[in-house]
Amino acid sequence: MTAPTLDAIARPSGALAMVAMDQRESLRTMFDQAGAGRVADERLVAFKLDVARALGPLASGFLIDREYGAERAAPLLPPSCGLILAADALEQEPGGPVEETALDEVVVAPDADLHGAVAIKLLVIWRRDARRERRVELARRFVEAARSRGVLSVLEPVVRATPEETAAGTWDQEAAIAEAARELSPLGPSLYKVQVPLGGRAGAAELERACATLGEAITGPWVVLSQGVDRDDFAGAVRAACRGGASGFLAGRALWSDVVGRPDVPAALAEVSVPRLERLVELVDAEARPWTAA
Repeated sequence: MTAPTLDAIARPSGALAMVAMDQRESLRTMFDQAGAGRVADERLVAFKLDVARALGPLASGFLIDREYGAERAAPLLPPSCGLILAADALEQEPGGPVEETALDEVVVAPDADLHGAVAIKLLVIWRRDARRERRVELARRFVEAARSRGVLSVLEPVVRATPEETAAGTWDQEAAIAEAARELSPLGPSLYKVQVPLGGRAGAAELERACATLGEAITGPWVVLSQGVDRDDFAGAVRAACRGGASGFLAGRALWSDVVGRPDVPAALAEVSVPRLERLVELVDAEARPWTAA
C-alpha cells in the first residue's frame, strides 16, 4: 500500500502542529504527583478524551495509544487532525521512566484495526550499549511495517546515558542526540521526532545555532518533542527549532501537564491549553520549514 504524505498530519502551511497524548504509566505518575493518587485506567482515558476534544480542532495531528483511548478518541477528531497511533510496547516500572521499548505486535499486525490512523509512531530509547544494533533493527522493522500498512511512520529516539558514561562523566547529551539522528533518520521514517537541543535552556541565538547544527544531522523532515523542556521555554524552543529547519512539533507535556488533576479538566484545557496551542500554531505557520521543503 502507498502511505499518505505528511499533508495528512500537517497544516495548510506545510507546518506540523501535533498533540501527543500517548503517555501511559507516565500519565498515571503525573496524576499521582498532582495529588490525585495513582488513578484508575478510566481516569486516564477520560483525560485523554478531554484533551482530544479541546485540542483536536486546533492540532494537525493527534497521537494516542491503543490501550488508553485510541478507539474512543478517533471519532472526536476533525478531518483536519490526523490520528497517529502509538506502536510501541513500553518497559516501564510504576513511577519510573521508560527503560526500553519494542514493537506493539497488535498494532503492526497486517490485519490490525488502526482506527483510521494515518500514521504510527515508535519510541526508541537510544544508548551506546550492547543492544544498540538491536534498536536500529527495531526502528528499521517499524518503518517497514508502516510502509506495508500504507501509513506514515513517526520515529522518536530519546537518548540516554549508559551507567558507564554517567560514572565516567563522559555523557554529552547534545552529541548523543546528533549521533542518534545520523544513525536512525537515514532509515527513512516519514517523520523524525527529536529532543530539543540544550533542553531549550539557552539564549535565542545559541539555541538557533544548536538547532541548525542538529538539523544538518537529520535526514528528512523533523519535529521537536517537549519532554525535558520547561513549559515556559517551549515556544522559544519551537521557534529556534523551526529556524534551524524543523517543520514543527509533536508535544504533550508542554501543552497540558499542568491541567492533570484539575477538578474541571475541560474548563482548565480551555483556559490554559487551548491558548498555548493557538500561539504555537501561529508560530509554526510563520516560522517552520514546510515538510515539503525538507
